Amino acid sequence: MRWLADECVAASLVAFLRTQAHDVLYVAEAAAGLSDADVIALALHEKRLLLTEDKDFGDLVFRRERTVPGVVLMRIGSENPVLKSTRLAAAIERYGEGLFGRYTVIEEGRFRSRHLWSER
Repeated sequence: MRWLADECVAASLVAFLRTQAHDVLYVAEAAAGLSDADVIALALHEKRLLLTEDKDFGDLVFRRERTVPGVVLMRIGSENPVLKSTRLAAAIERYGEGLFGRYTVIEEGRFRSRHLWSER
C-alpha cells in the first residue's frame, strides 16, 4: 500500500510499515516543514494514504472539503510504539485497500471509520 506519513508520525512507525513491504513517503525525510494543506496536496498528487497523528486534518478534510485519497489518524500515545504498530497492522488487515476513500481513526480499543465523501 502507498502511504504518506506526516512529519508528526514516529520514525519507528514508518520503519514498521516499510518492514511490512508498504511504500512509505515520510514527510520528515522528503519535505520537512510542509504545511498541512501542502501535505494533503502531496498525498493527493502521489495517490497515497495520509498517516498522521494531527487532528487538524479532520478540519481540512471535512470542513474545508480538501480532497485526499484517505486519512488514517493515530490516536494512541507516543509512550506505546508497539501498540501503535499492532493497531495499525490490525486496521490494515481489517480494511485493506478500503482505507482509501475513508477517514479512519485508530485508538487503543477501537477503530472509527467513515467515508470521506458521504456528505458531499
